[in-house]
Amino acid sequence: MLGSEAVAGGESAGELLLRAAAMVPAERYALAAAFLVAAFLYRFLELHVIGDILGGFRGGRVELTFHPASEIYHHVASKCRSLHGRYLATPWLASPHLQTLFLGISGRPPSFTYKRQLYTVRDGGTVALDWLLSSDLEVGYVADADGFISKDASTPLVVVVPGLTSDSAAAYVKHMVYSIASKGWNVVVSNHRGLGGVAITSDCFYNGGWTEDIREVIKYLHHRYPKTPLFCVGTSIGANIVVKYLGEEGENTPLAGAASICSPWDLLIGDRFISRKLVQRIYDKALAIGLKGYAKLHQPVLARLANWEGIRKSRSIREFDHHATCVVARYETVDTYYRRCSSASFVGNVSVPLLCINALDDPLCTREAIPWDECRANKNIVLATTPNGGHLAFFQGLTAGRLWWVGATSEFLFALHESSYMHRQKANDHVLHSSLESSIDKSPYVNIMEDGMVAPVTKDGSGDTDGSASNDEVDGVQLSNGASPSQQLEVSGEKHIEHASGAGNESPADPANRQGEIYSNKLHEIIAPVKRSINQLTRYQGRSVWLLAYIAFATSWPLLGSLAFITFRKKFRNPLRAK
Repeated sequence: MLGSEAVAGGESAGELLLRAAAMVPAERYALAAAFLVAAFLYRFLELHVIGDILGGFRGGRVELTFHPASEIYHHVASKCRSLHGRYLATPWLASPHLQTLFLGISGRPPSFTYKRQLYTVRDGGTVALDWLLSSDLEVGYVADADGFISKDASTPLVVVVPGLTSDSAAAYVKHMVYSIASKGWNVVVSNHRGLGGVAITSDCFYNGGWTEDIREVIKYLHHRYPKTPLFCVGTSIGANIVVKYLGEEGENTPLAGAASICSPWDLLIGDRFISRKLVQRIYDKALAIGLKGYAKLHQPVLARLANWEGIRKSRSIREFDHHATCVVARYETVDTYYRRCSSASFVGNVSVPLLCINALDDPLCTREAIPWDECRANKNIVLATTPNGGHLAFFQGLTAGRLWWVGATSEFLFALHESSYMHRQKANDHVLHSSLESSIDKSPYVNIMEDGMVAPVTKDGSGDTDGSASNDEVDGVQLSNGASPSQQLEVSGEKHIEHASGAGNESPADPANRQGEIYSNKLHEIIAPVKRSINQLTRYQGRSVWLLAYIAFATSWPLLGSLAFITFRKKFRNPLRAK
């Protein structure tokens, strides 16, 4: 016994630990390693299957944010069972990353065939409109002569705007289109220019804040089908474009209602978020690869307009935007582009019923960017958030055959159509753009002169030197390619002033007086908004100014009192000495 104690006493602590570790079976080590790997993957993939089990597979509650006096909520959203229930993810996809990955790889979309229409916008660009009519799903139905709906149709039409580098063939788009068409409505997917197998036919590309294409498409559909209620659904970056468009148009849009699905809201916050963690940086690189693939399809045009070598070497969305988007769209910096194209800045001016859906575990669009207060302050907006769902996924059922957001969106749009709260476009409404708005945030159009020179044409002016405007007729609707909307507004205003000055029994005013009258009206239009802003600022800041004045007086009176005492003391001493 003493010998064994002596031997043990001669060994070091490390040797004793090694001997003890060697006595543990290898199966125990394998089990511990598997547990550590599982814990790491559970945390890394943000799995929530244990939480689903502990919750009895009831799912997370859908949280709604809205104005307390919102009629859209009380009379439309309150009737939607999906928005007042729970969402339970598919058990074997209980992770935002697994859901997003499965949507990109498979998604199990329904099978159908679109009817394609090529639409040419004012600057010469081409947009592919892919149609699916409710009648296309009926066996033996004979379509209209032009293959689309009739001009007097009253069946609602939904316009779908896909996400970044996505088109009508994306799985989530097909889920949405088929769900709407199977319920009796018609759907058209407005693909971004350069996507959907269509070439770039102008020197203008789409970006995260490019609203001109959807504006023209909606205006065209409204004029061609005036009796058809129009709705719009934007997904991902398409949702950012749709909300920004609604904020820019205000009451002037012909849309009766809209939906925003998984919008990034604030592109600057999203840019910071996507480069923060390892898993987000993987998404960033994957999206950059998709953008470079899009650029490679249109290399002849982009190589001439942008920094092609920088585009080829881009490893993130930000680098691609620096070398491509900012150069083509003429933004000073990437942050400038992100700030001016973020839809969160336009939420307050949305004037149509709008349903917004976001997942709080979205791996691409962070919850930090959701404009909670802005949505709560707008009576037209209902914001629905779920704890889980990933990015545009929200798979349901054991077979993952349905997307929750598709059913919720369809239910909201149908309830809105059956109510009396659809938006009605007001006549003679015009969008007044601020004269202080920089032309740098307007992507340039291109006008080719007769001598071969290329001149940019923005919404503020035209590149035509002769002043002529050509009209293109697309499916019976004439679109002006010459004068911009701001120019047309100015011309109509001048005609109205001339008519008013010469009306009645008075003699018509001479050209000098008429020109002075136009100048004074223009000057009043410029000064009036500035004056209103100053008055509003003064009204809101009045209390703050008085508070600052009080603080300044309270903190400086000892110094002022000392100076006054010294001054008066000298004055009193001088007369005494003189006496």
